Amino acid sequence: QVQLVESGGGLVQPGGSLRLSCAASGFTFSSYTMSWVRQAPGKGVEWVSDINSGGITTLYTDSVKGRFTISRDNAKNTLYLQMSSLKPEDTAVYYCAKGRNRGQGTQVTVSS
Repeated sequence: QVQLVESGGGLVQPGGSLRLSCAASGFTFSSYTMSWVRQAPGKGVEWVSDINSGGITTLYTDSVKGRFTISRDNAKNTLYLQMSSLKPEDTAVYYCAKGRNRGQGTQVTVSS
């Protein structure tokens, strides 16, 4: 059974940084592309970033390019999202995802 548990969210001022983590279990983590998606209040789910199984190839939505970095540690079955230069429009619940499977999410709020 796929389990994804996100952590690391919180309240941060504009321009600040956060690192999200996602602990994965129930599947062979190192064999799958993993994603981060987010859902802002009153909006649909937005794809943020992908990383391939080996951690070599990464993709980002345009709005986070140059500010967010996705990474993974296959030895620890953990996915990360380093977020810098955060903006109020980054406020959302962030989820890690394996295909259609998502965790419970972690809230990121960017506000002064």
